[in-house]
Amino acid sequence: MAAAPEPSEPKERKASCTSLHLSYWKAFKLLGFLDVENTPCARDSILYGSLGSVVAGFGHFLFTSRIKRSCDVGVGGFILVTLGCWFHCRYNYAKQRIRERIAREEIKKKILYEGTHLDPERKHNSNSSN
Repeated sequence: MAAAPEPSEPKERKASCTSLHLSYWKAFKLLGFLDVENTPCARDSILYGSLGSVVAGFGHFLFTSRIKRSCDVGVGGFILVTLGCWFHCRYNYAKQRIRERIAREEIKKKILYEGTHLDPERKHNSNSSN
């Protein structure tokens, strides 16, 4: 049994397989310019595209038994699924950012006008009480 390290001693971190795998994804750049870690939707789109490639290519091979054509269908499946997932995800990401920006502006207005004569809620409450 190993002795527990003293609290004053710094703990050494051992590189495990999972930490090496995660550091690989952090440093991974697709085609040298697309940073997969910092680009929203990039990782998911690539993973779904590769799955679509395998499904399309293998499915075509099972039906036709033509290897070269199945590889072509697999590449086409990768491109279609990757672009489809990319555009869908980026569209939803842009909608979310717009909603967040509108909510931030409304919160700023609420803070700015709260308690003043310009407060819309104060006007509404004073009119209903009369």
